[in-house]
Amino acid sequence: MSFKKIIEPLKETLLEKGLVSMLPLQKQILSKIKGGINMFCIAPKGSGKTTSIILSVIQKLNGSAFEDAPRALIFVKDKEAANQLADEFKPFLKGTDLRMYLLYDEYNIELQREELYLGADIVIATPKRLNQVFYLNGINLNSLQMFIVEDAEFLFRSNHFAEVARTPESIEKCQYLIFSSKFDQRFERWQESFMFNSQIFTLT
Repeated sequence: MSFKKIIEPLKETLLEKGLVSMLPLQKQILSKIKGGINMFCIAPKGSGKTTSIILSVIQKLNGSAFEDAPRALIFVKDKEAANQLADEFKPFLKGTDLRMYLLYDEYNIELQREELYLGADIVIATPKRLNQVFYLNGINLNSLQMFIVEDAEFLFRSNHFAEVARTPESIEKCQYLIFSSKFDQRFERWQESFMFNSQIFTLT
């Protein structure tokens, strides 16, 4: 996917930001993501991983809100990471009607259930809170098209790996995208359980 083959609102935002050509990582992965493959993207900080996530999600959802259940779920480390990613998303949502919701631990869980009920297309969540809300029947994952982990190194602290690994048990068909600065051997479990035929793209 070149920057010429994306929806109009994204084109306009890229021009406003002066982003006229792809970074090496984006040349390597964006068309693959558009094609629907499961992927581990291994690249250093500053290589364009976050922008790749944003462009891919908005493009996949065609910049349009649809019904109430989220279609893209992005796992992040904590509240700070959720807000940071949301801030990076916001300029690219201009010209779309996509609804983004942040689901993190330091917030009233009943309010989160009520707010999610109103509808969201993109949910940025911490693993623990996503699981809590799911088991309270507060989020519907049946329409999910994209399951993404940003900066996946955090998964190997606390119980995050197990919390994230439980989520695909409730998803029928979805694209899985894991972004990290290194490939951990524990990811091989996911290749065997739900990330079938996944490809590993590495930028050094």
